[in-house]
Amino acid sequence: MLLGALAIVAPTHIGIPTALAVTGLRAALGAAKRRRQRKAAQLKSESTAKLEAKYEELLAEDAIDPVTLSWTDLHCSLKLKDGTSKPILRGVSGVARPGRLVGLMGPSGSGKTSLLTALAGRVPANSKMELTGSLTVNGRPAAEAGHRQAFVQQEDLFFSMLTVEETLSLAAELRLPREMSPDARAAYVAQLAGMLGLSKAGDTRVGDEKNRGLSGGEKKRLSIGCELVGSPSLIFCDEPTTGLDSFQAEKVMATLSSLARSGHTVVASVHQPRSSIFAMFDDLVLLSEGQPVYSGPADKALDHFASLGHVCPEHYNPAEFLADLISIDFANKDAEAESRARLERLVTAWRAIEQSGAYGGNGGNGGAAAGGDAAAAEGVMRRAALLPRAGPVRQLSLLLSRSWRQVTRDKATNVARAMSNLSSALVFGAIFFRMKRGQSSIQDRMGLLQVAAINTAMSSLVKTLNIFPRERTIVARERARQSYGILPYLSAKLAAELPVGALFPLLFGALVYPACGLHPSLPRFAKFLGILTLESFTSQALGLAVGSVAPTTEAAMAIGPAVMLVWIVFGGYYVNAGEYGELHWARGGGERGT
Repeated sequence: MLLGALAIVAPTHIGIPTALAVTGLRAALGAAKRRRQRKAAQLKSESTAKLEAKYEELLAEDAIDPVTLSWTDLHCSLKLKDGTSKPILRGVSGVARPGRLVGLMGPSGSGKTSLLTALAGRVPANSKMELTGSLTVNGRPAAEAGHRQAFVQQEDLFFSMLTVEETLSLAAELRLPREMSPDARAAYVAQLAGMLGLSKAGDTRVGDEKNRGLSGGEKKRLSIGCELVGSPSLIFCDEPTTGLDSFQAEKVMATLSSLARSGHTVVASVHQPRSSIFAMFDDLVLLSEGQPVYSGPADKALDHFASLGHVCPEHYNPAEFLADLISIDFANKDAEAESRARLERLVTAWRAIEQSGAYGGNGGNGGAAAGGDAAAAEGVMRRAALLPRAGPVRQLSLLLSRSWRQVTRDKATNVARAMSNLSSALVFGAIFFRMKRGQSSIQDRMGLLQVAAINTAMSSLVKTLNIFPRERTIVARERARQSYGILPYLSAKLAAELPVGALFPLLFGALVYPACGLHPSLPRFAKFLGILTLESFTSQALGLAVGSVAPTTEAAMAIGPAVMLVWIVFGGYYVNAGEYGELHWARGGGERGT
């Protein structure tokens, strides 16, 4: 600045050379600055490339950390209303090792799902459920191990309007390191889809009861695929074959078996598998009434029971034989007493084997066997710390895209809502057609405003109550995986649904207002549409509030209209607050006067 001022005020024979010098100096400084910027950009690009390569190598070469899960003397009980406790698990021990598929079997009510949720650390933390015992991962307490795990629930729930590729890609975007390049993520998703046998269904929408999509087996494999993003070491599956035919069930279990062969530790509860599925189990845990009957290599289970005098017939499904052997027969009192006595003998025999350690740690010694693997535990914790995920802004962008696709692609719901508002507008328009402006039409206008408000509110409320409780389950599952926060989800949902949701009250109001002969003024018309739209948004918010606390969709549909009824009663059309207050005061004064 000083050189520039000197060039301006100096004489001509001095100022011109000075100006030229200043110009040259500025050009030189600018060129140097641009060289520094290019060099910094180059260094930053090289650093980013190295960082991307680091994370891609982390996921490709050392994708699965070996994890040994051990549980010892697990007891779980449920406190009842009368103060007593109902035992659910009674002294269950075992071990799940990497590279092996562990099957949990037993009759209905035996405690399979309870054991699976306990192993996954999903027992509800409330005063009614009490869990005791030891649960370790690579010798560390499971809560401190820092390992990554996946839990495939029995019910397969997805955003139905998304395709298979979009579902897997979104899971990858949310859970994989943000430093990974888009090409690396795409390659990862393609490889995952190919491993699950979903490559040909990549462009197929998931579908639901209204829209045809994937088959039951494909949905189950997609559930497994969404949980596999990020290469978890531990995989838990709750009844993965439920609702599938024998062929699809075998394909799903074959997928779990291949995952175990690749280094995962897989634990799956199966109710009554076919013989080919039973042959896929590496280890077997048998439960009956919460007690362990066997826990060890699956190929030694029949020999164990044969040594106790229970021989499986030739050419008989081993799974069916074992299920019949450890079940309680409630046909009559004699049959029940006999089956209980048999079960007690089997449990006693197995506890004696556990104490002797004959199965090499598949009983109570599994935790001790895994306790010395401190190096593996340190590797698991170090690897978990090196996987930063998408930030809040990125989460908001991804969830907004998903919500927008779900809303705009659901043509069946949108057409149904449009037809409902159209038919309501036609009915109301016919009833209140061209109302007059006399004193007698005041009641008609009040009635029209009332039914218009109720129609708009109930339409938005019912739509939200039908959809949100199921979506809440998906969100809870994804948040349990720490995929995103609640604020990005709620912001994205509202931003995507409000514009589409505003179209239906606008359609209703645009037809009803002129048909019924309301005030022919543009500001009044705009105010009418605005109030209807805001009421629709308010009812949608009420639906979200009710759906967030209702346990099921059916309960939400029962609670929502009851809450709406309170709004209707106190809306000002049935009770005049001023007159009611004066009447109440007058009665009180009269009583006091007497």
